[in-house]
Amino acid sequence: MRVGILSYHFPPEPAFIPGSLAEELAARGHEVRVLTGFPDYPGGHVYPGWRQRWRHLTRSERLTVRRVPRYAGGDGSTGARMASHLSFAGSVAMVGRRYLADVDVLYVFQLPATTFATAALLRMLGRVPTVLHVQDLWPEEEVAADGAQRQRGPGRLATTMRRVLREADALAVTAPSMRDLVLADGVDPDRVRVVLNWTDERIFQPVRPSRAAQGIVRRDGRCVVMHAGTIGVRQGLETAVRAAAALDGRMDLVLVGSGAEERRVRGLAAELRAENVRFVERRSPVDMPELYAAADYQLVMLRDLPELRGTMPGKLQAALACAAPVIASAGGDTAELVERARAGLSCPPEDWATLADRFWLASTIPAAARSEMGRRGREAYLREMSLRAGVDRVEDLLNQVAMARRGG
Repeated sequence: MRVGILSYHFPPEPAFIPGSLAEELAARGHEVRVLTGFPDYPGGHVYPGWRQRWRHLTRSERLTVRRVPRYAGGDGSTGARMASHLSFAGSVAMVGRRYLADVDVLYVFQLPATTFATAALLRMLGRVPTVLHVQDLWPEEEVAADGAQRQRGPGRLATTMRRVLREADALAVTAPSMRDLVLADGVDPDRVRVVLNWTDERIFQPVRPSRAAQGIVRRDGRCVVMHAGTIGVRQGLETAVRAAAALDGRMDLVLVGSGAEERRVRGLAAELRAENVRFVERRSPVDMPELYAAADYQLVMLRDLPELRGTMPGKLQAALACAAPVIASAGGDTAELVERARAGLSCPPEDWATLADRFWLASTIPAAARSEMGRRGREAYLREMSLRAGVDRVEDLLNQVAMARRGG
């Protein structure tokens, strides 16, 4: 098939799902054309050595990537994000019709940031069958920092999101509970399939920790629980800090990364005098498997919000692929998968006392039993969430909608 791919982010950005999908589809003999922006994530500034321009095209044997300009504000504000979303949609509208006109099927890596561009392409390409791989139904600004839930209202982004979900020929959703959410928005159940995300398997695999990684993560023989990734509103890491503070002297909590809530979380750790809570600056993804191996457990945190119960954060796939035992403070599909795979421990979200109990229990589990948790988690990843399994499902869905449209 001739497959068009629309993605807001694409390598060299850390966008391994659309990137690896494009490479794998091309390797399977499909002609793949990607339409994306210039790399600016996570800092919000175009990468050094790149210059935004209209005619930027790269080609390999079966893969072509066309990049279009978009606003790169860099300040992370809601206004800057919206300007970037709208400018990307405008650029896509200018080049999308000609670039993707003769594709057999369109795949969209569907983030809130892509919504307006998706709507533009659906309008312009008309009868080209479309599969949306839905990653997130809720823009970050719709989760309040003070803990209050903001319902999706009649705003332009939410309205457009609902429309494109209904207009697409098929939806791939990243968790079973997300399927329930899109069905509640009126999408035909026959058009929705669960396709779990995979991770970058060239990076995330079991390794032995280096001495340098041990020096970063460990201080002594105590149990180490590590959280790697964004310190943001959705993670609710204050809960983890309170839980760890209750066990000072028995375990360490190591937070690797940064984010909008980092100052708040650091402030709480200082207020509680939690000397067993340590912060490590953001590291390159290639460094993370050794840091995972140096810790005893990986912590996966999600707030107690209905929309997050249908979310599986990427750090879960990365941890499982690395055979790292997991402690999940989350509801819905994340906790269910950890328990079903017997890959670690779980507890309800935003309950610091129960999480402290899980931290204490984790510290008592022998190393051999932790290794078995990690082994079972990796087996579950390979069986349900691997690159091969995910691309097989996406390719099958692309074939189905292309054939159905031709048959119609």
